[in-house]
Amino acid sequence: MSRSMKIVVATDSFKGSLTAEQASGAIASAIAEHLPDARIVVKPMADGGEGTARALIAACGGKWVPCRAMGPLPEMEVEAGFAWFGETRTALVEMASASGIELLEKEQLNPLQTTTYGTGQLIKAALEMKPDEILLAVGGSATVDAGIGAAMALGWRFADAQGRSIGLGGGEVGKIRKIIPSADGVRCKVKVLCDVDNPLCGPMGAAEVFGPQKGADPEMVRLLDLALEKLACRIKSDLDVDVRNIPGAGAAGGLGAGAVAFMGAEIVSGIGTLIQESGLEQDLEDADWIITGEGKFDSQSLNGKVVSGIVQAARRTNTKVAVMAGDVRLGRDAYREFGIETAIGLKREGMTTEYAMRNSEKLLRQSVREFAEATGILGSWKKKNW
Repeated sequence: MSRSMKIVVATDSFKGSLTAEQASGAIASAIAEHLPDARIVVKPMADGGEGTARALIAACGGKWVPCRAMGPLPEMEVEAGFAWFGETRTALVEMASASGIELLEKEQLNPLQTTTYGTGQLIKAALEMKPDEILLAVGGSATVDAGIGAAMALGWRFADAQGRSIGLGGGEVGKIRKIIPSADGVRCKVKVLCDVDNPLCGPMGAAEVFGPQKGADPEMVRLLDLALEKLACRIKSDLDVDVRNIPGAGAAGGLGAGAVAFMGAEIVSGIGTLIQESGLEQDLEDADWIITGEGKFDSQSLNGKVVSGIVQAARRTNTKVAVMAGDVRLGRDAYREFGIETAIGLKREGMTTEYAMRNSEKLLRQSVREFAEATGILGSWKKKNW
């Protein structure tokens, strides 16, 4: 075993427990304790949802630019902001900071009323930095307004049958009869960071799949889906842009479609973009191991999430992958077939989820020793340095 073993640590957040930086930091600290001669690189990760801005700042050394914006409900104002990376002239706007579901109490959830207007305000503020590119992280939304609110903040106008401007919220989308473009527009590249491939409307669309978790009852879902379908037709008619079946168009209550139609955006893999922007793949070129993880490791982890992106990158560099997660729900055969050497869960037999979440940092550190012993790294290192 080489004394210069290199281990890259790149976890997602452990939702409700640790941020990506905290989780990655705890693992890195424990590695340094058990393998003091190891070279450790820490690159917190995210897939385009909550925590993406913070993770990329930690990985790339950007800065947070604070600004106030409208919250998910028109009467709300929140302290939000965006990440700025001066070297590459890139802004990262995380919609959850202005239009996120975590900003609302359960009784406030109502996609007929919630709006992406605040996200549009953040994009407008980011444009003042004259970026070459804006990355729009769209996870964790409270909205199903197809990005209409964000477009209105950027100067677009949406008129009803009487020629009057519509109001804010998903309940207003069905009233649109004419789309009037902004005079300014978004004059830089925009990429929507997305980890789902849902279309805008239909059985797998924004309203049907994500509406209920945002407070929509069956009647609301029906109304919202019908409104999104009509909007797709109106966008095709007025703008000659077909957004209805673009994979990812239904992300964030249709903000994916709205960004394509009103900002000229491209929908891309969230984790793939984060890996590229952070330089993670270069770090893997001479790495022996990469340790990644998240709160719950299950079949969804292997489809568009942080773990799946990490595994794909590690395949290209022949780097071994270990997963540490709050709860491991995949069997060994399943994850080994996908290319993961080992997966260690913080939640052990007889342990409650609440206990595991309260003690996640301590349990992560214990899991590092278990990882080192299970893979033979710790024993080999001790023999080498006896």
